[in-house]
Amino acid sequence: MHYKADEKSDVVIKTDNLLLLDSGAQYLDGTTDITRTIALGVPTQKQKIDFTLVLKGHIGIATAVFPFGTRGSQLDILARKAMWDRYMNYGHGTGHGVGLFLNVHEGPQNIRMDENPTVLQPGMLLSNEPGLYRTGEYGIRTENLIHVVEAEKSDFGQFLKFETLTFFPIDLSLIDKKMMTENEIDWLNAYHQQVFDKLSPYLTEEESKWLKNKTKFI
Repeated sequence: MHYKADEKSDVVIKTDNLLLLDSGAQYLDGTTDITRTIALGVPTQKQKIDFTLVLKGHIGIATAVFPFGTRGSQLDILARKAMWDRYMNYGHGTGHGVGLFLNVHEGPQNIRMDENPTVLQPGMLLSNEPGLYRTGEYGIRTENLIHVVEAEKSDFGQFLKFETLTFFPIDLSLIDKKMMTENEIDWLNAYHQQVFDKLSPYLTEEESKWLKNKTKFI
């Protein structure tokens, strides 16, 4: 899931598999953390199914609305439900807190199965990174950073939601659209529209055409 390359773990990147890249940087105004999985060739149906299950979990967290007082452990199932329905799972947390100048993994907030008494509050930053890993075959993870913000206040109290802060295309070639609900498709299309709108002003005409293709609606 996370590793440091060495002579024992190094593998040759081939055009018939997937590439998982977990990256980020630290700036004066904050820390970033992002993971994307891309197909290096024509993906198999098995890879598409696995990738789409991860994406469904990612969207489940991204679109969550929850009452004030909710803990990350109470939201974790939103990322795993589609996988559990197929007797699949992943062995790491769904989200970790993100520090400003210190660690990219920084609590006390998180989203994981283990109980954590920390309540999610407006202003907290977390990652949203469900994954799926097949030993000896490939790994899949889709990670964005999310920001806890206030949603509506009703007769039942103050509700919160997540604002996505990371904008980079999600590989469309790995998605099995038939597995997705209309709401999930709408989220993906709206997200990709934001990606294009935010990034294209900084790109050349040729680069913008590339991005437009990578963020087209499905």
